[in-house]
Amino acid sequence: MTTWLRDETPHDIFRFLRQGDEGRHQTARVTADGAAWLASAAGGRDGSALTRWESRPDSPAALPCGTVFDVVNVDPVFGRRMLGRLWEEGPGSGPVAMHRGRMMLFTAPGTAQRLPALLDWEEWGEAVPRPLCHGLGDAVTVPPLVPSDSSGPRWLVAPDTRSPWLPGPEVVLWACVRAVRATSAADVRVSIFPPADPDANVYDVSRRR
Repeated sequence: MTTWLRDETPHDIFRFLRQGDEGRHQTARVTADGAAWLASAAGGRDGSALTRWESRPDSPAALPCGTVFDVVNVDPVFGRRMLGRLWEEGPGSGPVAMHRGRMMLFTAPGTAQRLPALLDWEEWGEAVPRPLCHGLGDAVTVPPLVPSDSSGPRWLVAPDTRSPWLPGPEVVLWACVRAVRATSAADVRVSIFPPADPDANVYDVSRRR
């Protein structure tokens, strides 16, 4: 696949990750299988980003979208509401990362092309903060394999398998609509008093003695 996968390399990142897998099954830590899945996005190319990852696993890298995954880039507040709906009421999410104040949801290939059209047709679509969709021909900055102390990209839900489940456009649309509806319901204020009569006389009683 790439030199990143060869055992004879001086910096065998897969061996390093695999040795710590017993203690790395936290949500935000990449496992060896998860790293292999990320590497597969580069196809047969010996990308400089992957070569750099061999010697600096705490460095982010740029990987292409469109074949192994697409990325839906959303506002972080709205994104957390989407994740809440996906995990509480839906099928869960795929890998999720944060970068430059935005949340990146890794989705099934083809989602970036299909989702905008679905939002245009959806009744609640206008209320959804328009996401940035990265698909075929695009590349995204992927967080490092090993967490670092920098303020750069980081995993919220790190890949931990060679075949992670990735939500498709319909599932992402469902999460967007549920997040909007939940926000709209929270904004509704119910009063036990009838609306004021605009023609009624209003008296200032604050000075009454």
